[in-house]
Amino acid sequence: MEGASFGAGRAGGAIDPVDFLKQPQTLLRVTTWIFSIVVFGSIVNECYVNKDSQHPELLCIFNENESACSYGIAVGLIAFFGCIFFFVVDLYFQQISSVKDRKRAVLLDLGFSGFLAFLWFVAFCFLANQWQRTTLTRGFSQGADAARAAITFSFFSIIIWVVLALRALQRYRLGTDMSLFATEQFGADPSASYPGYPGASGVESTETYQSPPFTETLEPNPKGYQVPAY
Repeated sequence: MEGASFGAGRAGGAIDPVDFLKQPQTLLRVTTWIFSIVVFGSIVNECYVNKDSQHPELLCIFNENESACSYGIAVGLIAFFGCIFFFVVDLYFQQISSVKDRKRAVLLDLGFSGFLAFLWFVAFCFLANQWQRTTLTRGFSQGADAARAAITFSFFSIIIWVVLALRALQRYRLGTDMSLFATEQFGADPSASYPGYPGASGVESTETYQSPPFTETLEPNPKGYQVPAY
């Protein structure tokens, strides 16, 4: 429990790089960032090959379907830059003092992670389907390992982005519950008074302070005092 909705109670706290890098969410983002590099890097570098010596032009290895290679590269680049963006957001999340801004950041993370999980699922199905229909010629066999790597890491990316979406959903639910707790501890009526401050014994005192009445009257000449004669 961070003490306020969406962790706003810890806003302005110092950033510890070591602790930040050890967080599961940070490790997941770095992992999926590496996977995105593997996918679009493999397609760009090794999945455009010559079918044979009679066809000098470069063709997409996935059943000669240019859309398959283009889609894999596009999803990989989106995931690459998305990981960098949310890595920076996570790094400076503790510096955000506004609860509304924190809520927007968590919702953006949730939506983006779910969207990327869907894109990777489509990429995995698309690439795997086109690879099954590919006829391996001598030229295509040179990029077979890269094609399999792109398909494999697309599948792993689905899992990681789903986990990131679930973690963002957990943060959102936790922040919402803490917001309710923070608002329900006081009465809904604006004119309602705040609860009394408990005494030192732990029991609220019902006694009120009253000044003692003035029972004594002022004497014109107090005892022991003599008026000096002039």
